[in-house]
Amino acid sequence: MLVKTFCCAIQGIEAYTVSVEVDIQSGTKTFIAGLPDNAVKESIERIRSALVHNGFRYPGRRVVINLAPADMKKEGSAYDLAISIAVLAASHQIESERLSEIMIVGELSLDGTIAPVKGVLSAAIEARKNNFKGIIVPAENAHEASVVDGLQVFPLHDIRQVVQFLEGTTEMDPCPSGYSISEEKGSPYPVDFSDVKGQENVKRVMEIAAAGGHNAIMIGPPGSGKTMLARRLPTILPPMSLDEALETTKIHSVSGKLPQGTGLLKNRPFRAPHHTCSDVALIGGGTYPQPGEISLAHNGVLFLDELPEFKRSALEVMRQPLEDRIVTISRARFTVDYPASVMLIAAMNPCPCGFYNHPEKECTCAPGAIRRYLSRISGPLLDRIDIHIEVTPVPFSSLTDKKKSESSQAVRQRVIATRMIQQERYKEHSQISCNAQLTPALMKKYCQLKPEGEQLIQKAMDMLKLSARAYDRILKVARTIADIEQSADIENHHLAEAIQYRSLDRETWGMV
Repeated sequence: MLVKTFCCAIQGIEAYTVSVEVDIQSGTKTFIAGLPDNAVKESIERIRSALVHNGFRYPGRRVVINLAPADMKKEGSAYDLAISIAVLAASHQIESERLSEIMIVGELSLDGTIAPVKGVLSAAIEARKNNFKGIIVPAENAHEASVVDGLQVFPLHDIRQVVQFLEGTTEMDPCPSGYSISEEKGSPYPVDFSDVKGQENVKRVMEIAAAGGHNAIMIGPPGSGKTMLARRLPTILPPMSLDEALETTKIHSVSGKLPQGTGLLKNRPFRAPHHTCSDVALIGGGTYPQPGEISLAHNGVLFLDELPEFKRSALEVMRQPLEDRIVTISRARFTVDYPASVMLIAAMNPCPCGFYNHPEKECTCAPGAIRRYLSRISGPLLDRIDIHIEVTPVPFSSLTDKKKSESSQAVRQRVIATRMIQQERYKEHSQISCNAQLTPALMKKYCQLKPEGEQLIQKAMDMLKLSARAYDRILKVARTIADIEQSADIENHHLAEAIQYRSLDRETWGMV
């Protein structure tokens, strides 16, 4: 008897429907068609054990299993449950009219319990898209599947419970669907900008970066507060929209990094990989492609501490994703895209010993050593970082000051107001949400300079030997500074401040 059930496969962060066809013929061997990987091939032994432990039998005849479309690679263990139900139906052990209207996703343990799998949110979205009435998922994945409105989600614990549900002997109410992106009262972060003493100029830079979605790099000696400031940046970022939250959650779901019990990620992600991470870990890829840190930080912050200590090759492969805000992984049979719209925040020492340009401590590095250290970061990568800021040590008087610093909530309100100005300005351009994403064509329209401003930036270009890309970055930052002040035009002082934030373009740093 030929029976068909439905599951799904993940490619990138999107899912596509897979038809699981089972036919029982004369013979003794089980055969799986449809480009299965080892995890799919090994599912037969898991299914056989799970069925026996729950009072069913695995057919002693030839079982042909086809996973369609047959020309797409099938990876992982999410097909176990759909295959086992199809085998039971094909061998007349169960009868159900629901098989054509329910998508089935889950991994089977040897005792028949259903283990959680990756990418359930994407699977639920695909089920709704293809007009399935419901989806059966592992109980531990219920929260993320229930995010999808208009789809019945049935979280089940073991294969016996699935059989009873499909046969109608046990009625089960679907878990509530839909999810609100509204934030809870109080800050979800354990840190706050008010914790930072002094560093008012760097706080100003963090506000500008957050308001315009700009990349930034901080250069300063050890202990000056670079990491402390970077870790507080998410506390002043605007809340995610529902579309942003869904896309971010999908990335974490397919990579298996969604916290247990989490339905929808509400807070913007903050990723801080160690400088020993590989190219693939940072960007994504692998034999079975997975999102990298830059994609896991999508719609949030990617913080690279001790930037020169990262492998040169790892930093160089970031150049294209930072520009295009997407990572494309190409293989012989397929290509997958992972979103990578991030704010890159980097921190570094000014030299190997860390005390170059320090007001009190003497640098012990030779000029050549400083140049070699700074040259680990290529010019093209620096061009893609909008803001360069020097971080100086905090004086003792500021550390002992009892005056309360401005809170993250106060700064965040200004950031939100500035982002609303940009959203209104770019409402006709669906791909643009902040100034950092401006295209050259839109810059000509929204970043026009007065004659005095053109003269100022021309002089800066000549003195600092800036590239055309650095020129674009300065204009974008100046546009954000003007938006913070709610100015329709870019004034000279906006432009002058933006030019100041190109520290590493100065010859005094000895860049090569």
